[in-house]
Amino acid sequence: MRLLVTGAGGMLGHRVCARARALGHDVIACDRERLDITDADACARVVEAAEPEVVINCAAYTKVDDAEHERDLAMAVNATGAGNVARAVAAIGARIVHVSTDYVFNGEHDEPWVESDPVDPQSVYGLSKLRGEELVADATPRHAIARTAWLFGVGGPNFVDTMLRLAEERDEVSVVTDQVGCPTWTGHLAEALIELAERPDDDGIHHLAAQGSCSWNELAIEVFDQAGVSCRVLPTTSEAFKRPAPRPAYSVLGTERNDPILLPPWPEGVRAHLSERKVGSPR
Repeated sequence: MRLLVTGAGGMLGHRVCARARALGHDVIACDRERLDITDADACARVVEAAEPEVVINCAAYTKVDDAEHERDLAMAVNATGAGNVARAVAAIGARIVHVSTDYVFNGEHDEPWVESDPVDPQSVYGLSKLRGEELVADATPRHAIARTAWLFGVGGPNFVDTMLRLAEERDEVSVVTDQVGCPTWTGHLAEALIELAERPDDDGIHHLAAQGSCSWNELAIEVFDQAGVSCRVLPTTSEAFKRPAPRPAYSVLGTERNDPILLPPWPEGVRAHLSERKVGSPR
């Protein structure tokens, strides 16, 4: 299959490209220098020239806190940009797989969120991603929107690497216990996105996140245990650890689809990431 991947220089995008090539697909990798998705004309030109069967849109503005004061930029990339890509894809009769987020939900839930649950983003970042979903869906019926959560992997800033860095600097860290989600390794997500691209009729919204759930506090404990790091993890709360953008308290993603793509449990992702850190990420 001929795939075009936007955001190919990012933590997720480079992984999608590497895995797709390993599986024998013909991959056109478009990083930000090759394709600025906020430029509608560039999107149309690049997509038309590449003639992909499927575009996997990994390009995104992901600075959750900065989005609160960089609203226009977040919207330009996550909303308008996503729409630009989708319209370019529609113009050549191709299909788009678009990556979205658990932040489209408000977090006020006591069971896993499924695809049809009502959306209610609480942050600018979440709102920008929801608008992107809407513009993608409006542009073409041939779309698969993949919501995921709590990404970590080699090649970009993430919670797991931050915890390991802090553990080198101090004997203890305080991590919130009142935010629960599904930590998802980019290696597992990349595999799922490619499988979704290979399912030509499996359109609509998909929840693609690691199986199981934990708090950020529990994730830090698991990371240190697996890494053999001696660093205490103390409990704290979101109220005590204020951030510019509100986080969903409960953003565990489930699915109601009849034939869902299921990712491995999150501790397996932690294990794979720690192993990969020792040898470097594939390109």
